[in-house]
Amino acid sequence: MISLVELAFLALAGYRGTQLVVHDSLLDPVRDRLDAWQQRRPTSVFREAIVTLVSCVYCTGFWVCGALLLVWLLVTDRWSGTPVVVHGFEWLALAGAAVLLNRWDDSRKDDS
Repeated sequence: MISLVELAFLALAGYRGTQLVVHDSLLDPVRDRLDAWQQRRPTSVFREAIVTLVSCVYCTGFWVCGALLLVWLLVTDRWSGTPVVVHGFEWLALAGAAVLLNRWDDSRKDDS
């Protein structure tokens, strides 16, 4: 099981990774291509789901945090020996902490 310090560290990384995918200008060309791809067949449920996944901080954050947690557990050799359900709860806690950071960041934009 990961510690609270690791949870905080991974939540910050999850927050930043989510910001990179959803908002940062670095990936604007990728998001523009995905949007154009979806517009060629606007009735495609699959294409709409992909665009939604990449544009939603909750959706993207959940998967970014899951990937970060998996890499962290594998690199630190803590995947095995712990029930998978524990890792599932870690994933939910990590995604929840990262989304709280995203919500806090979004609320600050209104103050300026």
